[in-house]
Amino acid sequence: MKTVTERFLRYVSFDTQSDENSTTCPSTAKQKLLAAALVEEMQEMGIADARMDEVGYVYGTVPGDPSLPTIGLIAHMDTSPDASGANIQAKIVEYTGEDVCLNQEKGIFLREKEYPSLKNHHGKHLIVTDGTTLLGADDKAGVAEIMTAAETLLAQGGKHATLKIGFTPDEEIGSGAEHFDIQGFGADYAYTADGGTVGELEYENFNAAGAQVVVHGLNIHPGSAKDKMVNSQYIAMEFQSLLPVQQRPEFTEGYEGFFHLMHIQGEVERTELHYIIRDHDMTKFQQKKAVMAAAADFINRKYGEGTLELTVKDSYFNMKQCIEPVMYVVDRAMAAMKAVGMCPVAVPIRGGTDGARLSYEGLPCPNLCTGGENYHGRFEYIPVEDMELCVRMLVKILTDFQ
Repeated sequence: MKTVTERFLRYVSFDTQSDENSTTCPSTAKQKLLAAALVEEMQEMGIADARMDEVGYVYGTVPGDPSLPTIGLIAHMDTSPDASGANIQAKIVEYTGEDVCLNQEKGIFLREKEYPSLKNHHGKHLIVTDGTTLLGADDKAGVAEIMTAAETLLAQGGKHATLKIGFTPDEEIGSGAEHFDIQGFGADYAYTADGGTVGELEYENFNAAGAQVVVHGLNIHPGSAKDKMVNSQYIAMEFQSLLPVQQRPEFTEGYEGFFHLMHIQGEVERTELHYIIRDHDMTKFQQKKAVMAAAADFINRKYGEGTLELTVKDSYFNMKQCIEPVMYVVDRAMAAMKAVGMCPVAVPIRGGTDGARLSYEGLPCPNLCTGGENYHGRFEYIPVEDMELCVRMLVKILTDFQ
């Protein structure tokens, strides 16, 4: 059997970043390279129905006792566009409390004073990068843990639930559940393995929307611009100033929502802004969208109809109301965590997972920890021991039936 660490180190060698500007599915063809490798590995393990569909989703089944529930485990194959995912140089270091040198040549260190979470991992073996790329534990740790749990079930036999495996592309750009075949998947309920530190379990997430703002101006030579030029960049800045300052990500935590300006690009004639809107509470979420619409209306009244175009599109909603009627799904995960020595805690996700949309489409799907820290950045790391513990948790979920 391969260890979860061996699998993880292999999977992070695949560059699988998604691209939010792409119009294809998957958004990058390179995601299919990992998908194909996973199908081949699953088939070698004895998963007869392992397959990749035409848009890069991977499915497979480990048959179990038909008298038990059919349980799905889902992870995503893509990595975040926030930092490079190419040529990842991963290594394992034992953490003793000293600064971890990631890159001697560039003077890059992983320091406890900058990343206090390291205090929780003294004596563990951390998988880190060379400080120039992300690691990809989000979510190749989940992929590796699910694959190792599947092989464990196949090797040990005995009574266990039927396991349905699903690996998705494009989760990082909000499209991971878009083409997921829930009916063909065939699970009674599922879990995404796409979380953070050991013991975390999540069944609440943000309601989410994306907003595009396009501002139209009029350019003319600045020497003769008086009473004629309309600078779209200034109007864009005015629009931004109408949004509540204290409702930005850098001023919020916990259940507090926000407006986040992700991207701005412009010139005198045209300026474009891209936002995300987030809130756990549906009423406050709708209010935030109304605030943005009111700001757009103000600009158009001031400068003329059509000066500013606002397009808001919902992305996903809080899965809590879908999970609460089936809390036994959460209870099963918490019991498995306790059984392997974790201290489970339910925390709200300040983001979203594939499970949010899947829950709304009829497949209850809370999110489970995978053990990683500092996702989406160059200082991402994951302890080997925590990945191994997460594998044991997944196996318990599938086998511990009284």
